[in-house]
Amino acid sequence: MEFNGAAYAGRTAVITGAGSGIGLACARLAARLGMNLVLAELRQEALDAAVAALQAAGATVWGQRVDVSQAEQMEALAEATLQRFGSPHLVFNNAGVGSVGLIWEASAHEWERVLGVNVMGVVHGVRVFTPLMLQAAAADSGYRGHIVNSASMAGLVNAPNMGVYNASKHAVVSLSETLYQDLALVTTQVRASVLCPFYVPTAIATSTRHGAAGGAVETPSQALGRAMLEKATAAGKVSADEVAERIFAGVDQGHFYIYSHPQALASVQQRMEDILQARNPGDPFAHKPALAAQLRKALGA
Repeated sequence: MEFNGAAYAGRTAVITGAGSGIGLACARLAARLGMNLVLAELRQEALDAAVAALQAAGATVWGQRVDVSQAEQMEALAEATLQRFGSPHLVFNNAGVGSVGLIWEASAHEWERVLGVNVMGVVHGVRVFTPLMLQAAAADSGYRGHIVNSASMAGLVNAPNMGVYNASKHAVVSLSETLYQDLALVTTQVRASVLCPFYVPTAIATSTRHGAAGGAVETPSQALGRAMLEKATAAGKVSADEVAERIFAGVDQGHFYIYSHPQALASVQQRMEDILQARNPGDPFAHKPALAAQLRKALGA
């Protein structure tokens, strides 16, 4: 992937969910480009490890333990960023958690957990950082800012047995498309993109283990979904580092939609055609009937 690396030196990037996966990969790439880094992560041990590794590599890094679902913590992160580095140039609203299982089996706790991180985390990131970026743009005609919200291919299609996650990522896509249009009304200096990765080898599957929290027992559909997600992500051929390069290339080229696996867009096209032709949703397993039979058998159908 090609991008203008020289344009990033001395600028500031804020990254949520920076302790692992795509967030950490973006931090490593930003560090190599000479950016100042603000890392936000819920897991203190992962945050400490990321900060230490990047500092050892010579990067200017500040890390903060943040629960992105909490408005006041995101507000504090924005204020700390402003005090240390000024208005950021890149904001990666990347933090996210997974969720699997039949949609009616998800507890109220699960809905609150997933929407809190995946949706409200992005909402708070947009809410607290966009004004800072617009202020910087108003004060400096040479300022350029970009917000990248992490959704998923699950924000463009609706695979079965992962309804809570699907709903959260569709919300991020909608929010991001609206952000893009809203920014275009007021500035040409701050832009937005949405990242829609497919199966990338990250720790997203482990976050689904919390789906049984709140006293609930993991259901067969949740256990099966977690096992399938673990297998799919482990087999992913596009690494988090490659996704980070595609993100920076997309930002450089002014792309709104950024994909890790463009070849997966055939399923998006099918969904769009279903909508336009008022057809019932297509069979997601049309080309994998054996998998459909396995799922139905495992779920007792």
